[in-house]
Amino acid sequence: MTSLQRGFALVVALVLAAVVGPAPAAAAGPTDQLRAQIDKVVKTLEDPAFNKEGQAKERRVAVRKIAEEIFDFGETAKRSLARHWLARTPAEREEFVALFADLLERSYISKVELFNGERITYTGETIDGDQAVVKTKIITKQGTEIPVDYRLLRRGERWLVYDVIIEGVSLVANYRTQFNKIIQTSSYQELVKKMKTKQEEFLEQEKKRT
Repeated sequence: MTSLQRGFALVVALVLAAVVGPAPAAAAGPTDQLRAQIDKVVKTLEDPAFNKEGQAKERRVAVRKIAEEIFDFGETAKRSLARHWLARTPAEREEFVALFADLLERSYISKVELFNGERITYTGETIDGDQAVVKTKIITKQGTEIPVDYRLLRRGERWLVYDVIIEGVSLVANYRTQFNKIIQTSSYQELVKKMKTKQEEFLEQEKKRT
């Protein structure tokens, strides 16, 4: 893993800590919703009840359940597959979204535990119809500032995150490049096979930790 990949994984861990949380008040805008979610997830991570020996699994389950209510995994999956989405059947799309969401949660939500007192500041918000961008900065304990932009879609009265831009690098674009390369050099079926293999690896890792 390169230093860029390590940094990306760490920051995305913090990003997910910033987007998970209970459904905020209906009238809240995207920035207010994110701020409320950050406060809630930090309290969850610091909750003594979840930090007792043997409670790691319960903590992950709680965070994952909340994330499913906040992150628009379907939109993220669709945009990550890009033009290859159009060629998929309804059944294939349903399978892909479920598999993608599971892997994204397992890959990054498990890293939420790396959150260790970093501060997040809000630097701007733009809203264009049903789309919004919330600009933030993660400030590490060493004082390093990492710009993180959230792209959100309005779903009813809620704003759901579908992409995250970390130091100019898009989470969706990162996956799109990886997925397209596999499909172009092999096939869509091979991509699904690789994702299922990765899913099995995560399951084995989780069994060892419990």
